[in-house]
Amino acid sequence: MDKFTLINKDRSRIKVFEPFEDITKPSPSLDAMMISYGCVYKRSSKPVMKGSRVESIEDARKEYKELLEEGWKKTNIFKSYL
Repeated sequence: MDKFTLINKDRSRIKVFEPFEDITKPSPSLDAMMISYGCVYKRSSKPVMKGSRVESIEDARKEYKELLEEGWKKTNIFKSYL
């Protein structure tokens, strides 16, 4: 599973969806996604990440779909920073 970054229409906020592996379990599994969110102040600078949370894969998919419907777009311009 890959890491996905979405950016809003105004290019001022980003959300990063990436697999979350729970290493506290004896056999780690990928049944959750970590969603990090942050602000973009200048296109040429590193985004400021404000926080993150862990969601089930189903909930992360729902949020991802809702964001796309709101006009957010997939991007990789911050891939070198994240």
